[in-house]
Formats: sequence, structure tokens, C-alpha cells
Amino acid sequence: MSQKHRKLYQAIAQIVSPPTDLTITEWADAYRYLSPESAAEAGKYRSERAPYQKGMMDAVSDPEVEEVVFEMGSQVGKTLSQENIIGYYIDQDPSPMMLVVPTLDMGKSFSKDRLSTMIRDTPVLTKKVADSKAKDSGNTILHKSFPGGHITIVGSNSPASLASRPIRILLVDELDRFEATSEGDALDLARRRTATFHNRKIVVASTPTIKGHSRIEQLYNNSSKGEWNLPCPKCEALQPLDWKRIIFDSVSMRCLHCGFDSPEIDWKKQQIAGKGEWIHEFPERKVKGFHMNALASPWTRWQEMIEAFLIAQDELKKGNPEQMQVFVNTLLSETWEDRGDIQDENILLERRESYDAELPNGVLVLTMAVDTQNDRLEYEVVGWGKEEESWGIEKGVIWGKPDNPQTWRELDDKRERVWKFANGAGLIIACTFVDSGGHYTDEVYKYCGQRLQSRVFAIKGEGGSGLELIRKVSKNNKYKLPLILLGVDSGKTTIMQRLLIQEPGPHFFHFPIEEECGYDQIYFKGLVSERQVFRRKNGQTVMVWENVAKDKRNEPLDLRVYGLAALRLLKPDFDALEKRLRETNPPVKHTAAAKQISGQQAKQLVKRSKLW
Repeated sequence: MSQKHRKLYQAIAQIVSPPTDLTITEWADAYRYLSPESAAEAGKYRSERAPYQKGMMDAVSDPEVEEVVFEMGSQVGKTLSQENIIGYYIDQDPSPMMLVVPTLDMGKSFSKDRLSTMIRDTPVLTKKVADSKAKDSGNTILHKSFPGGHITIVGSNSPASLASRPIRILLVDELDRFEATSEGDALDLARRRTATFHNRKIVVASTPTIKGHSRIEQLYNNSSKGEWNLPCPKCEALQPLDWKRIIFDSVSMRCLHCGFDSPEIDWKKQQIAGKGEWIHEFPERKVKGFHMNALASPWTRWQEMIEAFLIAQDELKKGNPEQMQVFVNTLLSETWEDRGDIQDENILLERRESYDAELPNGVLVLTMAVDTQNDRLEYEVVGWGKEEESWGIEKGVIWGKPDNPQTWRELDDKRERVWKFANGAGLIIACTFVDSGGHYTDEVYKYCGQRLQSRVFAIKGEGGSGLELIRKVSKNNKYKLPLILLGVDSGKTTIMQRLLIQEPGPHFFHFPIEEECGYDQIYFKGLVSERQVFRRKNGQTVMVWENVAKDKRNEPLDLRVYGLAALRLLKPDFDALEKRLRETNPPVKHTAAAKQISGQQAKQLVKRSKLW
């Protein structure tokens, strides 16, 4: 028999022979090699390194299970498990397979960085899948053939590829980041490709995203809902590893049952010893679901998670929730839910207090924010103290069109006045931000340009997630004056989160009850006039701010955002201001904290803010 015919018969025998009794874990332990390009620990695969993967993978090779769901973030081996599944079916049970990822570019990256290297470094796969560079191999980056089957990688944004061929093994990665198409849901389209196979397998994996909009969360909630549990090193009671029970100082976790604090190494020793278990809330359900966070990962240290959380927490306090969302999604494997708003203005109305003077004790610097409308200027003066505790001083309206000089003169009367403490000492406005949007941009530039030495700046708000409150300074205008661009969504998030603070202190908002100060029900309706809602944009679910007030009046919210931005531009030394104020003998027109500056000094202020 010729060598050519022998190879042909061997290939036919492999195709028609029944699959072995190996589970996916047993196959990976026997044959899989990890590549240096994609693994922190290259070399022979060892399932005992991350024992939780065994239950995940073997559920796929269970003949009684048709669909498996992985709701998991990063650093837990979710992708590694999918690679093992692919390798198993190439070698042990050849079938037509499809891997669906959010975009074709992601598919190409997976093929080059993970699939191709796995095939190269795992001998049993190398001899079955021809190199795509070889002549007449029939293989490409996104399609690879092997005896008895093939694997095709497609993007969710390519519906034609999803409907192109029948498949038995469907793998879906990062479902929550799938892009919308005009031809239907990508997961549904892919599922239809498996309809003709009685022994089909569907494996859906993803990092969760936004609560109420996460597809993987929905699938997991309808599954058996398996959670990875480890026994307490002290009392041996099984329990999930829970971030809420992590003790930061000692880098330990408190037992849910006995209350004993055990360090990370003791918990993970239990895992290495093979004592961990998947406990399913609904074991009778046909769809098997698996969920775990990075606390059990052998590749993630608890101290690293604590440090990441503290950094994200600091950003959240500044009104930047993006890092906290990443932490919650990718390390805790949980959906993100933003609670940063108050929907009932009466809660704030009832919280007003009586000041003992125009300026309460604690105020160290004043800002003014001005919103430009077609028939009026709306303004707010806010006092700021240590750790950005704030006091609303006056909210008012100056009626008159912005092209009328008298309107701006009346604003000057407010801006230049001295606001007094109970002891007679006083402050004037340290910085003013004036909105340049709308129909009177030239008038705003003219007003601000003539008062630059008093720290009066034109500003423009820009929406969009991830933009810092003070983005940059532009001089791209005919007056060549500084225009400060603000990321208003970040500011709105900060304001809404701070309104939830109940006790005076850092970041707390005080409001006066005196009628002449302007903090009435109309003001508070405007302050809580916007909500964060979820919208689809470029195939992603994103949070955006929308005005939900019946009268669409949101000036109070905008003004408070501008005031906070003015404070951030100043970057005041509150300790130094407090010392100066104590040394000032009343009566006094203003303190050194609010004295006028030259136009050159104003430019230097902007430069020091690293925005120029």
C-alpha cells in the first residue's frame, strides 16, 4: 500500500470512528500545550492550576448538556477554556465549528494570537490543521479545515457570515459587546446554523456589562446558575469568594459562617487541594451556567484588586465612574448599576438649612456660573470649602437679552459684590464660567475678554462618556481668547452622586432655606432634571444623560456643573485660604483669595491647569 493511500485510509478511519471517552479536561491534561504568546505560564497545560475550569469544560463534553453559559470577567481563564474546547473537537470529535466574536478584527486577533499558536504548540493539533501559509492548504486566518470538520471565525457585525453554513459546535465570546445589525440578532442567527444537529453544542461566554441590558446576565439567570465555592480554611464551610467580605488591611476574607479572617494564600490552598466545588442553584435546568470572580484566579492577587478598587473609588468620587465599572465588570464579573441620581426634588427641598449669614462658616472660595439664554442670564454663586464641601449662596435670573449691554452690567453688579460672613469679613467671586453656547457666542467672548483679569472665562460643554470635566482650552476663535471645554457628563455624574450624601462633610451639598437665595422647588426640579439612560451607539450599550423634566428646564444642573469646573480650574489651597481668612480683620472688601489678577496671570492660571 502506498504512503498516499495509507494516509487517506487513516483520515477516513479517523472521521468514521466514534469519539473517545475522554472529557475535555482529560484531553487538555494529556495533550494541550500553552503558548508563550498567550499564556503567563507557557508549557504543558495542568488543570489543577485552575481547578474550576474542569467543571466548566466538562459540562460541554457531557452528552446530556446542549448549552453552556460562562458569565466571567478577565483573569479567570474563560478564553483558555474555550481554546481547550476547540482543540478537543479538532482532535477527538471532528465537527464543523464556528466562533463568533464582536468584530472581524477581534476574530483575526484571536486566530493569530491564540488559535494559531495553540495549533502550532500542541502536537496532536499541528498534524491535523495545515499551516495557512502552506501551499494549497485551503486554510486562512478566519477559516481552518481539519479531517472531519472545520472552524470558522466570524464577527457579529457580519450577518452574511453568520448565515453561511451549518455548524455543530457554536462558540460565542464577549456576547455583551456584539454589534447590532439590520438583519437580526447575531446570537439568534448563529443558533439557527446548529438546528440540523441533534448533538449540537452551544457555548456562550462574556464579561457582563450594564445591569438590565447585559445579554450574558440574562442567559445566566435562566441557567443552572453555578457559583464556584471554596471551603473556609478554618471551619471548612463551602462559600463563594465575596468581595464584600475582603478585609483590605490584612488582605484576607472573612468566613460567611464562622467569621474567621483567613489570608488569600489559605483560601487558595483549599483550591489547589481540589476542595472547590461548583454549586448550582438550579441543577435541574438543562442550560448549565457558570459564574465566578477574579478572587479565585491563580493569576490575580487580592492586593492588586484592592489597589485597583481604591483607584477606581477615587475616580468615582471625582465623578468618573468608568474605572469602577471596569473593575465591577472585569474583576468582580458583575453587571454595573449606576445609582448616582435623586429623582424626587422634595428630598432636597426638605434638606435646606438656615445660614447665619450670607457666607456660612466653612466657605473659603466663591465661584460663579452663568448660563446664557435668549432672553436672560441665569447664574449661581457657590461657596466651596475643604474636600469640596459646598454651600449654595445665590441662584438668580437677570432678565434681558445678551446683546443688551445692560444685561451684562447687571451681571457685573452680582459678580463684583462682596459676600459677607457673620463677623463682617467678606469674599468676592474668585472665578466665573460663562456658557458660550447658543445664539450669543460673540457677546460672551466680548464680556469675558474684557474681564479676563478677574478670572472670567468662556466655556462650552461637550457630552460623551469618558470625557474629563475640564477637557482642554481652545483658542480657535476669532477673538483668540481661551475657551474652556468641559466634559459635562462627567460633571453631572459627580453632582448626582454627591446629592446622595446625607451627612455634612466632604462633597456634601448645603442649600439655604432663605427665600431670597433662590433655592425653591423650581430650582431643585432643574437640578434633578436629567437621568442616565441606556442607548445603543455604534453597536454598544452606553449610558447617556437625557432631560426628563416636563418643562425641559435643566439650568440649575448645568450651573452647578460649571461651578464645580471653575473650582477645579482654580485648584485652591484650602488650608492656606483658611489661614488667611482667620487673619483678616473685618470689615474687609475681599480677602487675598479673591483679589483681581492681570490678564497674563489669568493665562498662567489656565496653563497651570495643564490644559493649554
